[in-house]
Amino acid sequence: MAAGRYYAHPQNQFWRLLSDILALPLASLPYDERIECMLQAGVGLWDVVGEAARKGSLDADLRQVSYNDLRQLLTQLPSLRAIGFNGQAAARAMPSVEASGVALLPLPSSSPAYTLPYDNKLAQWRKIGRYLVSESP
Repeated sequence: MAAGRYYAHPQNQFWRLLSDILALPLASLPYDERIECMLQAGVGLWDVVGEAARKGSLDADLRQVSYNDLRQLLTQLPSLRAIGFNGQAAARAMPSVEASGVALLPLPSSSPAYTLPYDNKLAQWRKIGRYLVSESP
């Protein structure tokens, strides 16, 4: 949170997961280059939570939560094909948008607090590959 960047904690597996899916060395790139590579592959980052009070970095510590408007996002990005939710809490927070034709993909959390083995996480995260502009062979 203090870094002002998504998934800045070095033990969070988000960048490693995306690196493996895209076959790009995202984790070793400067943050701005990571974002640029993601955008070129058709991946964006959007936070389910608009505002919240929190002590610490765990999503379980969120209080007074205000959510971002998913329907507005879909209006702004009509070509959006899929939304991957990083963790069950994010997936549960969003209203159903099934009628929009957007695939909703709940994914295991990339947090080190979620102890599912990395290979199991990666297998599930690979579901987003079919929606990307580029993906690993």
